[in-house]
Amino acid sequence: MVALTERIEKRLTIETVEVAEDTTAIRSLDWDRDRFDIEFGLQNGTTYNSFLIRGEQTALVDTSHEKFRQLYFDTLTGLINPTEIDYLIISHTEPDHSGLVKDLLQMAPEITVVGSKVAIQFLEDLVHWPFKRRIVKNGDRLDLGNGHEFEFVIAPNLHWPDTIFSFDHKTKTLFTCDAFGLHYCSHSTFDEDLAAIEADYQYYYDCLMGPNARSVLSALKRMAELKTIKMIATGHGPLLYHNVEELTGRYRTWSQTQTKAETAIGLFYVADYGYSDRLVQAIANGITKTGVAVELVDLKAAVDLQEIRELVGRCAGLVVGMPPAASDATTQAALSTVLGSAKDKQAIGIFETGGGDDEPTYPLLNKFRALGLHVGFPVIEIREAPTENTYKLCEEAGTDLGQWVTRDRSIKAMKSLSADLDKALGRISGGLYIITAKKGDVSSAMLASWVCQASFKPLGFSIAVAKDRAIESLMQVGDRFVLNVLEEGNYQKLMKHFLKRFAPGADRFEDVKTQPAQNGAPILTEALAYMECEVVSRMDCGDHWTVYSTVYAGRVSNPDGLTAVHHRKVGNHY
Repeated sequence: MVALTERIEKRLTIETVEVAEDTTAIRSLDWDRDRFDIEFGLQNGTTYNSFLIRGEQTALVDTSHEKFRQLYFDTLTGLINPTEIDYLIISHTEPDHSGLVKDLLQMAPEITVVGSKVAIQFLEDLVHWPFKRRIVKNGDRLDLGNGHEFEFVIAPNLHWPDTIFSFDHKTKTLFTCDAFGLHYCSHSTFDEDLAAIEADYQYYYDCLMGPNARSVLSALKRMAELKTIKMIATGHGPLLYHNVEELTGRYRTWSQTQTKAETAIGLFYVADYGYSDRLVQAIANGITKTGVAVELVDLKAAVDLQEIRELVGRCAGLVVGMPPAASDATTQAALSTVLGSAKDKQAIGIFETGGGDDEPTYPLLNKFRALGLHVGFPVIEIREAPTENTYKLCEEAGTDLGQWVTRDRSIKAMKSLSADLDKALGRISGGLYIITAKKGDVSSAMLASWVCQASFKPLGFSIAVAKDRAIESLMQVGDRFVLNVLEEGNYQKLMKHFLKRFAPGADRFEDVKTQPAQNGAPILTEALAYMECEVVSRMDCGDHWTVYSTVYAGRVSNPDGLTAVHHRKVGNHY
């Protein structure tokens, strides 16, 4: 058996670059990060960008990830004494950008923190002591002197509910944090090589911004009021300078396509309560895997009730995150409007937000069921702080809901090929395999037949993985898994088990004999053979990913056994 290859030590470096007049970028380069949250595999690492702007007063826009604590503060103190910083502008409070806020305020407690109302509320829970603050709304300004006048743009849901953009009128620089960014680590500060970054740019949009397409369009509309934007200083990846118009235009095109999708699901929640922001994001990611558009609505925000009625009316499905029991009048009115606008044949999903004082779920669910709505997934109950398994459960619940609302479309697609072509394509046979994977505490499996050896040096093969498969998020570049080969005449039990539909979050390996591989993934004891593998690359093939992987270990349990073969009658569905 071939030994596991050694993992390269994770590289963390920092660069400082003067990107505009009186403006220094502090770029924390995370070269080897291979995953962002449980769902998103990274092929090129990422960066966390922070910015120092000096006028008559000094502002710092965002900090960095806590893993850069020593490197970041060594760099920052080399540029300025932290006590000389007047303002800390918080674009949003996700830990990869605010992970060092508490440390900074310990060093310089006189700093005034600038952010949206929701961001300041989140920071109060993070910092745990009083700090100076300034809450800003859309159009508010902050004058640093020497022409550096900042104007703020409220951009909720991009991709957190507390997001603001900050525009420096002197340098025409828009600081956008997550929006227009990408997970791409290189020494290039700017976007001069468009061909090198555009695939990662779109993948980042699809993962983080696509579920918030209407919010993207709203932000673009507000950005247009700023007139000339020379540079977009993003929170991840290279800054946009050479291709600002082109890349913002792509956001507009992609978002318009999303909002015009024939099928949509509305997600209603309270952004600043419990764990709702992350839970909603996980559910939305699961839904978008099925090609369904998502529209997010904060029940606590001052949303026009007629807009809620119109949204519910055009949605095929609804998801409601339970608000706190002592909700304000705005939240209660919005929730009542969602219920009053629902109609039969829609699907409904309800989840607790984990705030500790959630409204009871089942009375509301029963009201929706009485209206004739189909329950898209079982109620998700949060009894403790969410884990990776919780977020995976939410993703799978979203996928189940998306698949249900597109069932008619899927049937129509099955009938789209001509009978002769359909039958001819079905004559392409394949073996029978089960892919098993484990990442942290999350594990999954799927039955596969589209597997083919692809190379000798290195030993490698390709697998086609449907985009809406639960295991897809564990098959990112760098992930390791096991390919289990089923044996002719001895595969029916395993095939039947892994063909069944699992409830969201269900254990795929219950009542199945397994043993752990060196890479941690389960080996199926009753399989003919197994191979330990690592994902090297992925290619987008419409409704599937073609995943190319190398093999570094394996064993056959029965040298005389033959691989089970799968023959299909038709070629346009499983």
